[in-house]
This record gives sequence, structure tokens and C-alpha cells, in this order.
Amino acid sequence: MSEFTLHIDGMHCGACVRRVSQALSQTEGLTVKEVRVGAARLESEQQPAPVDQAIAALAKAGYIAHPDPSGAPVSVGQ
Repeated sequence: MSEFTLHIDGMHCGACVRRVSQALSQTEGLTVKEVRVGAARLESEQQPAPVDQAIAALAKAGYIAHPDPSGAPVSVGQ
């Protein structure tokens, strides 16, 4: 299993959190661990993790996402 964090631009409220959660949960190969305003922590059994697919799903939902630059999982909301 690999875990990664995406930083997400354009999230401002609980409705955004629900919309992001829904978009990510429909992305094959991902398990949504946590979503908060501004970030999502995800897990995948695939190697390499489908980071690009998650970013594309969020773009389709109207958000811009960036992987954590360190590549390491971090706590959401830091």
C-alpha cells in the first residue's frame, strides 16, 4: 500500500469537501483516507499510486490539485 497527500486549491467549505470526496471515491484504485478543506490523504494498492488519475478526477470536478512536494504522506490540515 502506498499513501499520498494532495493539496487542493479552491476548496472553501463543507460542500467542497463532499464534492472532492465523491470525485476521489469514484477513482479506481484509490481509497480516500481523509478529506479536509485544502487537502486529501489517499491510499492505493497500485504501484505506482495513481496520483495523475486523482489529479485528473479533481480537475474534472473543478479543483486544482498538487501532490505533496516531499512525496511523503503528511497529516491533512498541516
